[in-house]
Amino acid sequence: MKLRNIAIIAHVDHGKTTLVDKLLSQSGSFRENQRVEERAMDSNDLEKERGITILAKATSVVWKDTRVNVVDTPGHADFGGEVERILSMVDGVIVLVDAAEGPMPQTKFVVGKALKIGLKPIVAINKVDRPDARITEVVNEVFDLFAALDATDDQLDFPILYGSGRAGWMATSPDGSQEDGLAPLFDLVLAHVPQAKVEEGPFRMLGTLLEANPFLGRIITGRIASGTVKPNQAIKVMDRTGKLVETGRVSKILAFRGLERAPIEIGEAGDIVSIAGLVKGTVADTFCDPQVETPIQAQPIDPPTVTMSFIVNDSPLAGTEGDKVTSRMIRDRLFKEAEGNVTLKIEEAEDKDSFYVSGRGELQLAILIETMRREGFEIAVSRPRVVLSKDEDDNVLEPVEEVVVDVDEEYSGVVVQKMSERKAEMIEMRPSGGSRLRLVFHAPTRGLIGYQGELMTDTRGTAIMNRLFKAYEPYKGEMPGRRNGVLISNDKGEAVAYAMWNLEDRGPMMIEPGAKVYQGMIIGEHNRENDLEVNVLKGKKLTNIRTTSKDEAVRLTPPIRMTLERSLAWIQDDELMEVTPKSIRLRKTYLDPNERKRFERSGGVA
Repeated sequence: MKLRNIAIIAHVDHGKTTLVDKLLSQSGSFRENQRVEERAMDSNDLEKERGITILAKATSVVWKDTRVNVVDTPGHADFGGEVERILSMVDGVIVLVDAAEGPMPQTKFVVGKALKIGLKPIVAINKVDRPDARITEVVNEVFDLFAALDATDDQLDFPILYGSGRAGWMATSPDGSQEDGLAPLFDLVLAHVPQAKVEEGPFRMLGTLLEANPFLGRIITGRIASGTVKPNQAIKVMDRTGKLVETGRVSKILAFRGLERAPIEIGEAGDIVSIAGLVKGTVADTFCDPQVETPIQAQPIDPPTVTMSFIVNDSPLAGTEGDKVTSRMIRDRLFKEAEGNVTLKIEEAEDKDSFYVSGRGELQLAILIETMRREGFEIAVSRPRVVLSKDEDDNVLEPVEEVVVDVDEEYSGVVVQKMSERKAEMIEMRPSGGSRLRLVFHAPTRGLIGYQGELMTDTRGTAIMNRLFKAYEPYKGEMPGRRNGVLISNDKGEAVAYAMWNLEDRGPMMIEPGAKVYQGMIIGEHNRENDLEVNVLKGKKLTNIRTTSKDEAVRLTPPIRMTLERSLAWIQDDELMEVTPKSIRLRKTYLDPNERKRFERSGGVA
């Protein structure tokens, strides 16, 4: 059977996963009466809850005697590593662009990577039925983007389709016929994307995606570059340098058939398959015949820009809510994650009780923390810090990002002011339709940590911010942090409503009555710049004196809800976030007040 391998790449929320749903249903992958969830490719719980794609996944459809392997990719910049990896598996890309928003930072990032390795693009203008669609301008913007990314003449001569992924149609013009559904897209893929590349020689495959299966063990997915592979065949694994990792036998070969993976008897060159049976081989390793000597070179991955410390939880409440609390368990889990996620970098600290975890952004690390807490882990996490670098002359460099903010005109002033406080440089300001402006900044990553929540507050939730790593540039100097201090509990126990009511004029609370607290735990935000130790355990003194004025019921202001991402952005360098399967608590690094004072007197040196 003929083969085509394509990836769908786009910015977050531009409709990739919805389009894959329609491709599967219109190609006959589902039975007439089969019940299929919306966005079927977003399979894990976090993807369903957040409505975003986190992991790249493959599927396949059959169209006119040709099997088309389709890879659905994440659209968020923090998961860009997933996209970079899978581009080596495909021969063409469908660049999906929102008809109203146009090409966004993540579109620019992944299209640049795809053009660099010579992939042939098909541009699909999606959501043309939106009332604020500006189709002609968006097509021009896409062409300008391709030209700016040094596309070849052949790549610049890209075909364009218009349609709506949700409505399940694509046509060669915006007002084209909707009756053919997605047939024009399928036909264009067969005509424009070259037949899957096949090289001469014995079996070779580059590992691209890694997962663990409770029945089959380690499963590696990749595209077979040359030769064939059968169950029980002896193969070896080499790392990037050609060093032998392991030898073994293939226990099972799985191929993508719609949403399912079916076992097959032979994997042929050009096809995307999953193989099981090896215990050490991982992403970027070459799986090959024992006689092969040279590994396949993997595409280089951009470096991580943000790092955090994952520390063994040592609070007084440690071990009461989670069952995985030891440094050995945390270490094994982090290194297992780093095996399958090449954008993560894990380093063990000298004390062996903490680990430095570096990634592409706060969201990527927050997803890892959320996944771990759902598995029963308890950890303490530090504030995100940027990964600094040095140039040849020993000058300090820091990561700078391109930030695109779409905002209503009335709020543009406050956005520009806040971004300038964060040492951002404005590059462009232009209307984006419907009394909205598009602001483009180059801003240091340090300044953007924690800004998302503040931006939502400043713009009444109307702004959309997108970020993309640009380059390492000279250090921009000191930057203002959080201006308010915190309210700290001075004892261990359960918070009392009466005490909290008396403390309300000191600042907003973050806990509810009855919550377990301990010495050094942060229970609220102070109205002033200094930290304040308070007693939230103090109950009302009862007497036997009756008065005519009845006691008023204690009415408390609802507490601030500190979500995982909000907490990461809010804490300071001398504070930690304690994460358990049931709770998120904020605390000082040093719980004892005397130790905190000693730390402050030493100038912040432990």
